[in-house]
Order: sequence, then structure tokens, then C-alpha cells
Amino acid sequence: MIIDMGELSAADAYFAMTQTVMPRPVAWVLSTNENGSFNLAPFSFFNAINSDPPLLVYSVGVQPDGSPKDTVVNIAARPEFVVNIASVGQLHELNQTSATLPYGESEVEANQIALADVEGFSLPRIAGSKIAMMCSRHQIQTIGNKGQSLIFGEIKSIYLDDQCAEITDKGRLKVHADRVEPLARLGAGEYASFGEILEASRPD
Repeated sequence: MIIDMGELSAADAYFAMTQTVMPRPVAWVLSTNENGSFNLAPFSFFNAINSDPPLLVYSVGVQPDGSPKDTVVNIAARPEFVVNIASVGQLHELNQTSATLPYGESEVEANQIALADVEGFSLPRIAGSKIAMMCSRHQIQTIGNKGQSLIFGEIKSIYLDDQCAEITDKGRLKVHADRVEPLARLGAGEYASFGEILEASRPD
């Protein structure tokens, strides 16, 4: 089967991409609404892209009427946000926060999601997440025919659950992925749970 992307509608192209670019990490992004409440939404067009400075990026679509989504509005106005990495056990809560709520209505409050303060940062993280990245807006770019937003965030600090990370004898950070059990996105309504760890040393 060969799929000619040029013959597909934007919606069909989206479904083709999300079912072939897999698995994808999920950025569970907490930002601040204008009224001071917290917006929380998942995005799976997401990855780390640079180490100097440490940058991540995620892509945010538009509302059905073409207006920007709440996360974009918030981060354009207030630059700090938190990217939480959801574990398998948080799938229900993560999925619930993908629902569209009126602007200013908090997904955190609607779903009774516990938060935890982060020392030295203005926003909290999700208490149950084993990894959280505290970020500041680096830039926002608009791409595509419908005004998709690329949000680039500079990572200011990273929270790691003490049970999931250690410093090795060589002085390097080691995160135990099997203890994090990160949730991965597939296509449609499908997600992947954490599986077997495979190792392959990089050749000299």
C-alpha cells in the first residue's frame, strides 16, 4: 500500500501520520489561564530538540473555529509552563484533560488532579508524574495552512522522582525507564504501555 499524502484531506493526513509515526511521547502541559487557574492538556507531536540551550518542542492545533487553543493563548501571554511526562497509570486522567472546556475553566480542578509545588519555579507540577520539566517560552512559530503552533520551551529545571533516577559511578544521570513507565501515543484512541527494554551499544 502506498498512500499519496497529496491526495488526502488534512484530517485524513493527520490520521495517516499519527498511525505511522509511533510510538510518540506525550507532553502533558500545564499553563496558567488569564484568571489564574491552571490549564492542563496533552500533546503528542512532541520531543526534545536541542541541548544548548536545552529545548523541547510540541505542536498545537487550532480550535474548530480556527482560533488558537488555550495552551497557545496562555504561553503567548505568560511564558512559563510545565511539561509533565505521564506514566501508564495516569492514562485516565490524561485522557480526561483532552476534553475541550471553556477558556478559564481548569482541567486540573474539573478532574481533581493533585499538584505539587516546585522549588524555584512559579508553577506547580502534577503530583503523580515521575518526570516534569519546568520551561520558559523560547519562541512560538506558526506553520501550515491552518496556523498550527510550534511551541519551543527552554527547560529550566527537571523534576525526577528519587525512585526513578540515580547518579552512576561515572557521575552521569541514569533514569530507570521501567520505573517511570512512560505512556506512549499511538493512533486514534490507542496508547502503548511500557514494554521490554532492548539494549544496543553504539558502534565505535
